Amino acid sequence: MNKEAVKQSIEAARTALGIELGSTRIKACLIDEKHVPVAAGEFTWENRLENGIWTYHMDDDIIRGIQSCYADLAANVEKEYGVKLTKVGAIGVSAMMHGYLPFDSEWKQLAEFRTWRNTITGEAAEKLTELFHFNVPQRWSIAHLYQAVLKKEEHLPRLAHLTTLAGYIHYRLTGENVMGVGEASGMFPIDSAALDYDAAMADKFDALIAGSYSWKLREVLPKVLTAGADAGCLSEEGAKFLDPTGTLQAGIVCVPPEGDAGTGMVATNAVRGKTGNVSAGTSDFAMVVLEKPIGVHEELDMVTTPAGLPVAMVHCNNCTSDINAWAGLFKDFAKAAGMEISTNDLYTTLFKSALEGEKDAGGLIPFNYVSGEGVTKLDSGRPLFIRTQEARLSLANFMRANLMSAMATLAIGMEILTREEKVEITSLTGHGGYFKTPGVGQLILSAACGTSVSVMESAGEGGPYGMAILAAYRIEKEDGETLEDYLDRKVFSDAKIETLKAEDADIEGFAKFLGGYKKALAVERAAVENVG
Repeated sequence: MNKEAVKQSIEAARTALGIELGSTRIKACLIDEKHVPVAAGEFTWENRLENGIWTYHMDDDIIRGIQSCYADLAANVEKEYGVKLTKVGAIGVSAMMHGYLPFDSEWKQLAEFRTWRNTITGEAAEKLTELFHFNVPQRWSIAHLYQAVLKKEEHLPRLAHLTTLAGYIHYRLTGENVMGVGEASGMFPIDSAALDYDAAMADKFDALIAGSYSWKLREVLPKVLTAGADAGCLSEEGAKFLDPTGTLQAGIVCVPPEGDAGTGMVATNAVRGKTGNVSAGTSDFAMVVLEKPIGVHEELDMVTTPAGLPVAMVHCNNCTSDINAWAGLFKDFAKAAGMEISTNDLYTTLFKSALEGEKDAGGLIPFNYVSGEGVTKLDSGRPLFIRTQEARLSLANFMRANLMSAMATLAIGMEILTREEKVEITSLTGHGGYFKTPGVGQLILSAACGTSVSVMESAGEGGPYGMAILAAYRIEKEDGETLEDYLDRKVFSDAKIETLKAEDADIEGFAKFLGGYKKALAVERAAVENVG
């Protein structure tokens, strides 16, 4: 990397900035005109379980977090290139999808932020799925809204705006109450032909609650925009909100806010029909772009790409959180034994050990359910580790079992998509922390899905990189250039990609593990009912 050339790009604002508020980290990624990451920033945070609700506090967590993340990015730019970050070409914000963030007409928050992780809207989701003849997952904003209606929550008469975390941050930056279509599809079903909320379903919802409140659904939801659309500019207030030092200048182009699912699709170039990607971090989800309609399944969400194409999504609330907990235990042991090991070396060692394990993990069965899981119909979770007397407990088997457990629920959902609906997938790309150790998570996912899996060199960049690309698309696209063509021709034409296909023995081993996992779900349910 030529530092002087990068410095000139930064000074000339030939850059794009993506910021993503993920579940455990807020990350920022600055890319140059060649779509290469040149600087990053981050802030580590964690959700809170308060009064049975998974949440983040607005001032202490969300606002402090995004400002700290940006400050880290700006400091890294100045340290690396000797220049203050005063402007960029375009800015985009993404965040964990779904959830519930209600505001009154003055944008005063009316209730705690209820994140995607909550499984407290079962009654509402079931009734709306029946009403719409369309699967409405518990974490969707409309399910949270209707659950609040069913509970007659006191704030509803004052409701004027319902948005997501990404939508709210975008509003604070620009004053525009808009949302990218991919993110909007996690709030309410989208009509991919109209590239807007499904009008017939919205009418059904309004009829369902008629006479209860003065507002109509489409009055409280953000305006829907597709990738590349005008979503406003960074205001003076927005610049000070993001950078309280006053160094960042107003007037920067801002792009439609998106969800982490949409940015994952962009970061892996999985936005064309028959392509798919798996994002794996705190949660994991598979996104497959469809070319034909499919039936209604509780386990499959229907969302869209940032350009509005229909997507089938298998979303799992739990992926690496339990692995992280075990890694912390091993790090504690190393410290107690007088050994210092970096976090990177710790994870690399543990993940690589899984390659030495038996293909079915020797009969070990962990459940990584820190929270509830919609695919397997559990409203709460209890992390478990199960083994029989005959099971072979070793570090290699232990880690392989935990890595397979992280993909097990996803595999259950993918079986419906590929076996029942006969959806063809020509390419599947993995990204996120689960894939950072080369060849390990990639092998397990390939064994779980029975197909080849590709990982790009930028696999660890994930969502903020995808959001930065969407920001670049807004200012660089040619007239009539689709997002799909832009990614193929200008972003990923020379991408370094490693593709791996699990051997038959790995696929058979995962299938054996999954069979035991499904049977042991009864134990997990019993733990939820009887423990804690």
